Amino acid sequence: MRTRIAIKTHAILERYFPERRVFLRSDTDTRFIRLRPASQLIAFTGASAVVAWAIIATAILLMDSIGAGNFREQAKRDQRTYEARLNALSSERDLRAQEAHAAQERFNSALEQISIMQSELLALETRRREMETGIGVIQSTLRRTMKDRDKARTEAEALTTAIAENNGGNGTVATVEGSGSSTLDFLSAALAQTAQERDQITENAQDALLHAEEMAQRIAVMQDQNDAIFRQLEDAMTISVEPLDKMFRAAGMNTDSLLSSVRQGYSGQGGPMTPISFSTRGGDPSPDAERANSLLNQMDRLNLYRIAAQKAPFAVPVKSAFRYTSGFGMRWGRMHNGSDFAAPHGTPIYSTADGVITHAGWQSGYGRLVKIKHAFGIETRYAHMSKIHVEKGQRVSRGQRIGDIGSTGRSTGTHLHYEVRVNGKAVNPMIYIKAARDVF
Repeated sequence: MRTRIAIKTHAILERYFPERRVFLRSDTDTRFIRLRPASQLIAFTGASAVVAWAIIATAILLMDSIGAGNFREQAKRDQRTYEARLNALSSERDLRAQEAHAAQERFNSALEQISIMQSELLALETRRREMETGIGVIQSTLRRTMKDRDKARTEAEALTTAIAENNGGNGTVATVEGSGSSTLDFLSAALAQTAQERDQITENAQDALLHAEEMAQRIAVMQDQNDAIFRQLEDAMTISVEPLDKMFRAAGMNTDSLLSSVRQGYSGQGGPMTPISFSTRGGDPSPDAERANSLLNQMDRLNLYRIAAQKAPFAVPVKSAFRYTSGFGMRWGRMHNGSDFAAPHGTPIYSTADGVITHAGWQSGYGRLVKIKHAFGIETRYAHMSKIHVEKGQRVSRGQRIGDIGSTGRSTGTHLHYEVRVNGKAVNPMIYIKAARDVF
């Protein structure tokens, strides 16, 4: 049975691959090589496999080249879009900073105007009290003088009557009459002077009332102006504080504990952020004072937020053109604890927040690695560097260059592996970057 199958197989091969002989002739000898059907089949199969492999490899290379070209174009488009977005955010940040500066200047101007107004009110009140006191003294003096005048008149009349009844002593009468006349002249002069002083005081009081009315009108105008200034400042503070508040909340940070932590590090007292009071008698502050204190609290909150923003990793570690290649999460069955930014070899790497360098050197897997300890229990890591520009224990600021992109350690290409850890636990770095995209 096997012989028949072999014979049939050989017959089929003979049909398609007949036996051939290849003669090799030399000057002295002639030889030949016999090519059996099985050998020809093996050679044909091998040649076909090589040709098929070449065709498939060529197709794969062409497809990869086309796909890579499309991917590069898409990456370039994404890069241009990202750069435009960064430029727009930078312009918006500068605009917000200018608005905040202008709001600060307007607020300082409002405080100066309020201070001037308060000084004028205090001066006017002091003058009014002095005038009231002077009028009271003059009225008391006038009443006392009028009583003395009436008493003198009564005594003069009694003396005149006694002189008339007395029929003797013309010299005595003349002396008494002369004395009474002198007393009356003195009293008349005193009364005239008192009346003149009274008229002057009345005139001064009327002038003071007119001046008080003018000051009241000026105060009303200034109050309207101050109200408009307060509204502008309140709107500016709302526009400035709300985005920062949303940014920290989007990053999963408790704003109350955050501000409390920052305030403990910046607990100096005094200066323009000290609450003010416009009451001169120790009473409750006026509505304007309450609004001013509320604005000061908002400005204090804004300053604390800005300090905190410098201490949290809201910035992007690469400012040059880059390609976002891998995110936070599971990758190839293992946890990827950061985000990868691909860029040319030697591209600068920048610190994303203020902090202190805790590691600057080689670490297995990470290659050249820099660790930065920040506030609020946050740590950032920058791995696979080609060069490190900082040292352990060095204090760095946000935006300071700390190294260059490379491919050291366990890396498949030139890129930056960027991690954010909170209290030792890795979190997605894009949470902070996305939270700040509408602020910075």
